[in-house]
Amino acid sequence: MDQKDPQAKYNSVIGKDAKYVMQTYGRQPLVLSKGKGALVYDVHGKEYIDCVAGIAVNNVGHCHPKVVQAIREQAGELMHVSNLYYTEIQAELAEALISVTGMGRVFFCNSGAEAVEAAMKLARMVSGKSAFIAAEGSFHGRTIGALSVTYKNAYRAPFEPPVSSQTTFVPYSDADAIRQAISDNTAAVILEPVQGEGGVNIPDPGYLKEVREICDETGTLLIFDEVQTGFGRTGTWFCKEQAGVEPDIMSMAKAIGGGFPMGAIAAREGISFERGQHAATFGGGPLACAAALASIGAIKEEKLLERSREMGAYFIEKLRNMDRDDVVEVRGKGLMIGVEMNYKCGDIVDFAREHGVLVNCTSDSVLRLVPPLVITKEQIDAVVGILEQA
Repeated sequence: MDQKDPQAKYNSVIGKDAKYVMQTYGRQPLVLSKGKGALVYDVHGKEYIDCVAGIAVNNVGHCHPKVVQAIREQAGELMHVSNLYYTEIQAELAEALISVTGMGRVFFCNSGAEAVEAAMKLARMVSGKSAFIAAEGSFHGRTIGALSVTYKNAYRAPFEPPVSSQTTFVPYSDADAIRQAISDNTAAVILEPVQGEGGVNIPDPGYLKEVREICDETGTLLIFDEVQTGFGRTGTWFCKEQAGVEPDIMSMAKAIGGGFPMGAIAAREGISFERGQHAATFGGGPLACAAALASIGAIKEEKLLERSREMGAYFIEKLRNMDRDDVVEVRGKGLMIGVEMNYKCGDIVDFAREHGVLVNCTSDSVLRLVPPLVITKEQIDAVVGILEQA
């Protein structure tokens, strides 16, 4: 194969994937090769404004120089040891996460689903109970435990029975439904402060606070899944800050490592695994910790929380002013935005890609826009112009 021929490279990648990779993804016909800031490029050299950002992962932008430098330097010192030993960088990251979360202790893992699994396991252990309450429209992950609190039956049905066969699903943003569903065997209520896969659904004001009160009254633990909403995505470090609510346990992942895979949970003081109760070989490894510290530093230094709020408000206003009659609603917090259409939006995704904009469709009819927090107004204007044409 001529490595200088972009089409040959494209065909080779597609062919190898079809032959060697389990076909679990509905991939778009696009082979990406590099990225910088809010832009990515395919093997043909075509530029795209990325409003997917690895599904709310690349909050500080693609290949942020500080994250890249931190990984390079750490890779030359220590890549992996294991949690049989201490490392300075893991202790530093733990301190940094407690500072930004306001919680008591952390446990490190490798992904969002792992973080949810750890949160569920911790809730069961601490409470001595086994049932969970989750919301309709929820998405908490694809592993067996996380699936049992994920609402969509198409995800769960092939793998029944679930780990938590006692999960009760209640309407999102309905606190009274939670009150009625809690039983003597309920370990925890698990909620996304904003539902991502469910369609960027934002609860009514006061909902999360009322759920906190119900959990306090009944002695039930409250888990917030901030995997998608964390690290500035909604305009604050975590969405819980905007609700004025502290959960007992919180899951994190996606943007924590600036693009490098990592997950974690944080729990309030008094709730913790003890020695031997949980573990992760790669959890809190040196490379991931270096990336996460650099990403947290970039968010602070570049004031990306403020930028998320400012650019998010600008983006939402521009979308609401589009000259279209097929938009049901534009909703969002910070740079986590949903554009609900009155039909399935797959064709819009295709049109946008062909015209240099990457978006994705969730819940069939909602365009989800979660660009890097470094996106510019000029780039937002270009995205809105393409969507208006779509």
